[in-house]
Amino acid sequence: MPVIISGIGSHLPEIRMTNDDLAKRIETTDEWIRSHTGIGTRHFAADGKMTSDLAVDASQKALAMAGVGPLDIDLIVVASASQDYYGFPATACIVQDKLGAKNAAAFDVSAGCTGFIYGLDIASSMLGKFGRKRALVIGAETLSRLIDWEDRATCVLFGDGAGAAVIEYTEEETGRGIQYSWLRAKGSGAMALSLEQAKRTSAFERDGYAKQNSIRMDGKAVYMFAVKAITDCMEALVEKTGYKLEDFKWIVPHQANLRIVQAAAKRFGLPEERFFMNIEEFANTSAASIPIALAEMNQKGLLEKGDLIMTMGFGAGLTYGGTVIKW
Repeated sequence: MPVIISGIGSHLPEIRMTNDDLAKRIETTDEWIRSHTGIGTRHFAADGKMTSDLAVDASQKALAMAGVGPLDIDLIVVASASQDYYGFPATACIVQDKLGAKNAAAFDVSAGCTGFIYGLDIASSMLGKFGRKRALVIGAETLSRLIDWEDRATCVLFGDGAGAAVIEYTEEETGRGIQYSWLRAKGSGAMALSLEQAKRTSAFERDGYAKQNSIRMDGKAVYMFAVKAITDCMEALVEKTGYKLEDFKWIVPHQANLRIVQAAAKRFGLPEERFFMNIEEFANTSAASIPIALAEMNQKGLLEKGDLIMTMGFGAGLTYGGTVIKW
């Protein structure tokens, strides 16, 4: 039986940082950032605003679109690399409490920038069983708290934000819904993109423990991985579903770097306009980027019932994967 997306919403925090704003803090320029990444601005959460706060705001919009309330949700899955707390409690549990979704189970997913796609796969597979009908799948990040401002090649890339989807099990055979999911990982490349706080190796000695909790990235290695990942994902989704690329109205990639998408478009001979991009305004919001994109597309009237969409993610882990959705 199908699982459909019945509601979608996003939240972008109040502080808007342009490339020129960053150039006042670090040695960079608007031209350099745009030419290397396609990014023009990014949003940062205000002091005291937590990842869960952004997630709740996005979730409330998704619930409103779906026409359901917090008590109608049976499961909450939060994908994030910047949870409220390192380790536990799960940010999903905090979201559950703030929303008042007291009937919902809740847990986090750690799959980097592919987290929303992983979460969508997990949550959809749990619906229709044991009385579970609806889930909230959320991608939410406050990556601004993990930036090392001395690493100027990396600090310009990231922004904060959240996107949420209400997914619903239905017995109606409409042809709509999540039609296929394809997930992969490349653990051999794990340290190409990491968070320093994970380096503690002893229960009693802190010599190896990071002084800063900051993102570290091998830019060249991640770029090469991402180009291959997006290519492999597109090929797999077409092969597994029997669709052709021209059948998809939209291809919605993780918003990591404009050049990655340009390389994929060239590889498949597709116009760049087929790929929905909003990286110029929001930068890389990791697990939040795909639901933020879907929410913006929906708000602008770019999505209609029956539209065929391909989503793709790639990121820390290294992880990658995608979904085929009939809207």
